Amino acid sequence: MAFFKRCSVMLLAWAALQGAARAEPYVDVLDLPAQPSALAATSALRDVSVAGTRLVAVGPRGHILYSDDQGSHWQQAQVPVSADLNAVSFATAQLGWAVGNDGVILHSRDGGQRWEKQLDGRVLGEQVLAYYQARAQAGGDQWARWVGEGERLVAEGADKPLLDVWFSDPLHGFAVGVFNLLLHTVDGGQHWTPWLERSDNPQGLHLTGLASADGALYISGEQGLLLKLSAAGDHFERLSTPYAGSYFGVIGKPGALLAYGLRGHVLRSTDGGAGWQVIKTDLNTSITAASLDARGRFWLASQAGDLLVSNDDGASFSPLAQTQRAPVSGAAFDSGAALVLVGERGIRTLAPDQPQQP
Repeated sequence: MAFFKRCSVMLLAWAALQGAARAEPYVDVLDLPAQPSALAATSALRDVSVAGTRLVAVGPRGHILYSDDQGSHWQQAQVPVSADLNAVSFATAQLGWAVGNDGVILHSRDGGQRWEKQLDGRVLGEQVLAYYQARAQAGGDQWARWVGEGERLVAEGADKPLLDVWFSDPLHGFAVGVFNLLLHTVDGGQHWTPWLERSDNPQGLHLTGLASADGALYISGEQGLLLKLSAAGDHFERLSTPYAGSYFGVIGKPGALLAYGLRGHVLRSTDGGAGWQVIKTDLNTSITAASLDARGRFWLASQAGDLLVSNDDGASFSPLAQTQRAPVSGAAFDSGAALVLVGERGIRTLAPDQPQQP
């Protein structure tokens, strides 16, 4: 029996060695280009944006898709990484940025067909640490905390999820992420400056979204955190709100600002975030995406696929009847006034002002 047991062990060891010999060598997702997939448009996606008349969507495994026919057909972009991507934003029809896990920031100069890497988590921590060390050496005890944050980022390695990105023009933009990760650029992303100390977020809460509304820039976050860029443009100030749960985004237009998040919560402000009113949605699922149509109506979408529309500047919402629904993580209106939704089941397009056929 011992002989057979030894033979079995030897055979198992030999099989393991053969399997190891055949195994592909590990390649970091930051070095592995996104792989082509015929199923990309029906697989999970996390955000969608408009680039002129083009639609661009991003998602896991570095997938970026673009459509030039209002979502009827999608092509896969050339992407240098296969890290999961969480958000995409375009400053012009040609210039766009995408952010994701592993501290990835990507840039496109051709409307989303080809992308290049501007930053990743392997160097982000070192850059943050060097930035705050230089300020500490220049004088001031207030920088010690931020040097410590830089050291933490370095120790964590590449794992630094960025959750949203926004640009006001081809040069000026922000990216936000977990644990108060806040970056700013004034040269189109060639350099990203840490702004960790420039937000009223002493607990280091996650920053979930960026949005401009009525001439102001807002950041949403967890545990009731809402921030607004100061009039001087050098600091994000905390706004007081009546909800202590997480916000997933902000959307607005002149005279009306909405913050939305967990368990169907929506808050509305008509004075730039100074005061807030709780808006009834009758939803218990998280609201994860929002968009404005050409008529100025607010649209909200939930994690369960619910769709709500407001005809009174966000003061109230009505549900949209749907024959099919799927979880939504991103929403945008295309140039043909159709609502494009992305989520765990890929892309779907609705013409919300036309009756849906069963």
